[in-house]
Order: sequence, then C-alpha cells, then structure tokens
Amino acid sequence: MSQFTLHDLDSAPAASKPLLERSQKAYGMIPNLHGVLAESPETLEAYQTLHELFANSSFNAEELTVVWQTINVEHACGYCVPAHTGIAHSMKVDPALTEALRNKQPMPTEKLQVLHNTTLSIVRNRGHISEVEVEAFFAAGYGQQQLLEIVLGLSQKVISNYTNHIAKTPVDKMFEKFAW
Repeated sequence: MSQFTLHDLDSAPAASKPLLERSQKAYGMIPNLHGVLAESPETLEAYQTLHELFANSSFNAEELTVVWQTINVEHACGYCVPAHTGIAHSMKVDPALTEALRNKQPMPTEKLQVLHNTTLSIVRNRGHISEVEVEAFFAAGYGQQQLLEIVLGLSQKVISNYTNHIAKTPVDKMFEKFAW
C-alpha cells in the first residue's frame, strides 16, 4: 500500500493550507492526522468542523473524553487513544478516568458509565439502540440533545479513526508517552 503523505504548509494542496494554518495556530504544531487529512481539503475541513462542534457541545470535559475514548478504544485507534489521553490531561480530566477508558474498566460514576455504555452501544449497533438503553440514558440525566451529540462525536471519530487505520498515521511526538 502506498504511504500517505504527512503534509505541511509547503506540501499541502492549496485549499488545505489555510486549514493547516488553523491547526498550527490552535495546537502550536500540525498534528500528523491533520497532515494526512490535508490530502483531501474537504475531509480536513469536515474533521476540524466536527471537532469544534463536538468540543463545544453540551458535554463537559469528562463527558467529551468518555465519548471520544470509548469510540477510539472500540475502533482500536493506536493514534487517537494516545492523542486523546494527552488532550484529556490538558483539559484537566482525572487521569484515573482516562486509564479506565484505555483499559476497558468501569467508569468512576454511574452517570459516566451510562454515557460510556450508550456510546458503545451506538457504535457497536450502528445506531440501533434499544428503548431500554435510551430510557437508562435519560434516567441518568441526559436528554435527546446529548444522544444526538454522541452521534456528532462519532462522526468526528469515524473520520479520524478510519483515516488513521488506512494511513497508519504515526503518533505525534508529544503524545508518544501515552502510547497504547
């Protein structure tokens, strides 16, 4: 299989350059995933947009981490699990939560466990979840908005997880210490 290009500002297609500049400004570097996605400006823009929308959803930092890492672990993404471990640390999420997610262990609270279970069911069943699961989600304090926001987060993670599988994206140096 052909090796994918890790684009930078010099090698990227013209339409991807402003998107990579945005990544550079936001992260102080161009993440390798963004460098790979730059081959398709539309895909990079979709990923960045979905990331921003999900990060600004109604979920707090712990809940964002639960959704992201539940999907990353289920998809066995060797790039995203370390990256989101580092992101969780920067968001001041308790490392015990990230370790539980990485190691498929129980969540520290019932509410986060329900979020994890619901996310996992949506992923595994391609959106076909039972009424019992939906009712448990609502009983935990979540609503229809959050159920749809899981789908939003999953949309973002499908782009990144699948791209990383196809491209074999190398983990960024800053996240290597969180290798999984």
